[in-house]
Formats: sequence, structure tokens, C-alpha cells
Amino acid sequence: MLVKVFGSAVFGVEATTITVEVNVDKGIGYHLVGLPDNAIRESSYRIAAALQNNKYKLPGKKITINMAPADLRKEGSAYDLTLALGILSASSQIKAENISDYLIMGELSLDGSLQPIKGALPIAIKAKEEGFKGFILPKQNATEAAIVNGLEVYGVENITEVINFFDKGEALTRTEIDTRKQFYENLEHPEFDFADVKGQESIKRCMEIAAAGGHNIILIGPPGSGKTMLAKRLPSILPPMTLHEALETTKIHSVVGRTSNLGGLMAERPFRSPHHTISDVALVGGGQYPQPGEISMSHNGVLFLDELPEFKRSVLEVMRQPLEDREVTISRAKFTVTYPSSFMLVASMNPSPGGYFNDPDAPVTSSPAEMQRYLSKISGPLLDRIDIHIEVTPVPFDKLSEERKGESSVVIRERVTKARQLQTNRFKNLKNVHYNAQMGVKQIREFCKLDEASKQLLKTAMERLNLSARAYDRILKVSRTIADLENSEKIIGKHISEAIQYRSLDRDGWLG
Repeated sequence: MLVKVFGSAVFGVEATTITVEVNVDKGIGYHLVGLPDNAIRESSYRIAAALQNNKYKLPGKKITINMAPADLRKEGSAYDLTLALGILSASSQIKAENISDYLIMGELSLDGSLQPIKGALPIAIKAKEEGFKGFILPKQNATEAAIVNGLEVYGVENITEVINFFDKGEALTRTEIDTRKQFYENLEHPEFDFADVKGQESIKRCMEIAAAGGHNIILIGPPGSGKTMLAKRLPSILPPMTLHEALETTKIHSVVGRTSNLGGLMAERPFRSPHHTISDVALVGGGQYPQPGEISMSHNGVLFLDELPEFKRSVLEVMRQPLEDREVTISRAKFTVTYPSSFMLVASMNPSPGGYFNDPDAPVTSSPAEMQRYLSKISGPLLDRIDIHIEVTPVPFDKLSEERKGESSVVIRERVTKARQLQTNRFKNLKNVHYNAQMGVKQIREFCKLDEASKQLLKTAMERLNLSARAYDRILKVSRTIADLENSEKIIGKHISEAIQYRSLDRDGWLG
């Protein structure tokens, strides 16, 4: 007897429906075809034990299973439940007339209980698109799949529940969530708040500007000055994610199997902080069967590179193209996968190998040659993509011991969101520009016009401070954001003078 059951495979951030055809015939043997990997080939042992422990059996006949399309590689253990139900139905151990109305996925334990799977959200989106009535999957993934409206999602704990659902008509508990309600509930309570930061008012201001214009930022300061603490709080002042952004971000995390413990939609922007020993493949994504890297995991959020010069140069160089294109394409001989990677880069570094530069009381000093070797690890083209450089100084004791709380992230975020709305309106006719940091030369000339006094101020600053040509466009972009925060249509002198302060590394004496 031939039975068709449906599962799904995930490539990139999209799912493809897999038809599992099970044929039970006279003879003996177990044949699994359709490019399965080792985890799927081993499934026969898990299925046999799970059925045996739940009073069913693997029939002693010739079982042929084809996973179509047969030329598409299938991987992972998530097809166990699909295969098991196909075998039970094809061998007439259970009646399952409406099995083809459902998409079924899950990894089996030997006692028949189900283990979670990866990619539940993209699979659920595809199931709805293709008109399936419902999606049966492990209970741990049910909340994530239930984000998709208009699809019946059933989270199950054991294979027996699924067998009884098809064979005896016993009802399964449907998982339903109010996506919008859950999403908006999580917005108002960030885990890390700027109110916890003592002092550092100028750096907070800098962070606000970076968030408002989507500018990449580098923090330079000695150990213990609060660089990491400030960076961790940046996502809390970024504008709230739209429902579309949240869905896109959750999809990527679902593919890697790293959604939050509660499941459901991600309301907070991601914050990723990879260690400096990371490889270039782990950062941008790839591998034999490509997976998203850290830059895609931080899509719509923040990628924090702590101690930037400690990263391998090759790792930093592969990041240049995704920073420009906002996506990363991984090509293999048989297929190409594109992952989105629109993130804000926040980097931090010590000013010298010893950590204390220009500090007369420093316990460790570095020679000019050591300084140059240390700073030359960061290439000019990468620095070119960082708009704001700011020096962070240690917080004095009287500020640290103050009882007064600083401005909260929610208050700062309101100002940032207003500035972003201005930018959205300004760039509404442009396809690839949504905020100031994405402006090209053409848009800078159009939207960053200066009056004569401001032009003169910028000219004097560039000559006095020996600022490089690359600093010119960056200063204009940042001053446009400062003007937006003040709801000013024109860029005036004070906006330019503040933006000039945020180009530390372009001055003579830093990077030679």
C-alpha cells in the first residue's frame, strides 16, 4: 500500500515542502531514498524502538520510502515522526484518511516522546502558503509556529497523541497566540536600561545619535571605562521593531534553532557579541550546508565586536561587503543561499595594546611601534564604514557613587523613534535608503546642504585637525542625524561642530 505524508526542508530562510512516499510490499528490507543524510538514515532504529514501546511495530515487509523531490538534499532528525506515521498508515496498523491535510515534523525519542526541531516558523509560513489545514510538531516549537495566523498548529508530546488523532479521532490541543498582543507587551521593558549607566552623558548622547541615524560606531577607551556596558544597552534605545522586522528576525533565529525559550515572536532587537577568536565562516555564515552567521543573527539589531584589533584581519575584511549590501550571499556548486544582514555595527577597542594611551599614571605604556602595529590591524576600508568614533574616559568616583538615576532607555527611544520617522518620510521614494547612515553621495548632496558659515566651519576643522577626505561625508551624515533629533530641517553650525567631535580616529596621531 502507498501512502503520502508531508514534511518540510529549510534552505536559507525559506522552507520547501517534502513529500514522503511510503510503500509497503511483499518481501523484506528497508529502503530510504531521496538524498537523506546520516541522521535520517539512522531514523529506522529510533522509529522501530519508539513504535515497539508504544505497542506498534515496524512491519517485517519490504518498506520503500522516497523523499521527493529526490534531488534535494534532506538533513536532520526532524523527519522521524513523518516517516513513522507514513509506515503505520501504509502497513494498515492505523487508519489515517486525512493525513495528507497536515504537515508533520518531529524528532522521536526511543520512548515515543518528541524532541524540538529547527526552522518551525519558516515551515509554518510555507504550510499556510501551500494550503495545508494544520501543522503537527513538538510542543516546544508550537508557540513559534503559532505566530502564523490561519494555520491550525498542534503541539504534541508523544507519538501516541498523533496516532490517536488520526486513528481514533481524539482531538489534539490547538496552540493559539495573539501575535500582536504578545509583541507589543514585550516592547516596554528592556532588560538593559540606560538608567543604570552612571555619568558618561556625552557617550550616551553619542549612542542616541548612532541609534537615530543607524550609524556604525566605535568606542575607544581604557579597560573598565564602560564600553561594553554602553554597547549592551544600545538595542533598548533603537526604534521598536515593526511586526514585519520581528517576523524576519525570528525566522533567521528559528532556522538556527535559537529562538527564545518562550518561543513566539522576537520583540527585542537582537544583540550579538561574538568572541574575537571567531572564524570568518562563523561570522558571515557558510559551512558545507550553509547556516546563518553572526551578522545574520544580528539582522535588525546590533553586532558588537569587543576588542576590535584582536579579531583576525581576514574576519574583519569579509564583513565589508555585507556592511554595504545589507545581505550576504553564500554560493555552493549546486545552490546559492542569501541571508539578510542589515545590522548596526558597534565596535570597541583599547587605545593601545597596554590599554592606557596618553595616560601619565598608566601602569603599562606602549612604544610607538607597538601602537602602530596594534592600530594597523583595522583596515582603512573597514573604518570607512564606521561613521562615529568616540573616546570613552573612565567614570570618576563621585559619579559612580551617585544615587540619582540617569535618563531611562524608554525616554531616549521616543526621541530616536521621532528622528527615524522624519528619515522614513524623507527617503520614502528611495528603495534601498531608510535612514541617514544608508545615504550615498547623491543623497548627501541633496539632503545635507550647508549654508556659507557652516561650510567655512567644516573647511577650517578639516584643515586644523587634518581630517581625511573620508571624514567629510561621514560628518555630513552625522550632522543630518543631529539636526533630525532637534527636528531641524536645515543643518547649522552647531550640528556640524558636534559631528566633527565624533571623528577621533581620523585625526593625525591616531591612524598614521
